[in-house]
Amino acid sequence: MDFLQPYIENPRDTLKMANWAAFGSIILPNVGGWANGIFFAGQIRKEDKSWYDELKKPSWNPPKWVFGPTWTVLYSGMGYASYLVYEECGGFTEDAVLPLTLYGGQLLLNWAWTPIFFGLKDFKLAFIEISVLGGAAVATTAAFAKVNKTAGALLVPYLAWLAYASTLSYYIWKNNPKEIKDEKAQ
Repeated sequence: MDFLQPYIENPRDTLKMANWAAFGSIILPNVGGWANGIFFAGQIRKEDKSWYDELKKPSWNPPKWVFGPTWTVLYSGMGYASYLVYEECGGFTEDAVLPLTLYGGQLLLNWAWTPIFFGLKDFKLAFIEISVLGGAAVATTAAFAKVNKTAGALLVPYLAWLAYASTLSYYIWKNNPKEIKDEKAQ
C-alpha cells in the first residue's frame, strides 16, 4: 500500500497525473452514441409497444438492453485506440492525418446510422449506410494497425459487432415491407 502514499498525501497531484487526453479520447465517441440513445430512446422504449417492437426481427436479435452497454464498451475501445495512434504519431502530425481522418469519418458514419434507422425509418438506407460504415471501419482498423498494433486490435470487436449489426439491419430491411414501415412511421 506504500505506492498509494503519494496520492493520499497530495490528492491534487492525482488530478495532475491523470491522462486527460486519453480520457477525452474515450469520452468523445461515447458522447455521440449517448446523444443518439437519449434522443431516440422514445422510439424503442415505451410502456406500450413502439413501432420498433412491431418489426419482424430474427430470433438472434439481442434484447434492447444489450445495445447501450455494448456500444459504450465499443466506443471506449475505439476512443482509446485513437488515443494510442495520436500518441504514437506525436500528436496531430502528418503521420496521424490518414488514420485519424479515417477514424473521424467512420465515427460520423457510425453516429449517422441511428437517425437514419430510428428517425427516418428508412431501413434500406440504414443498411446501405452501415455497409459503407463497415468499409470505413475496416480501413480505419488497417490504418491504426500500421501505426500501433494494439490500436488495430482494439477495433476488432467493433468490426465483429458491425458485421452482426449489418446482418441484423439487412434482415430488418428485407423482412419489413415498405408499406408496414410507412404505416408504422405515421
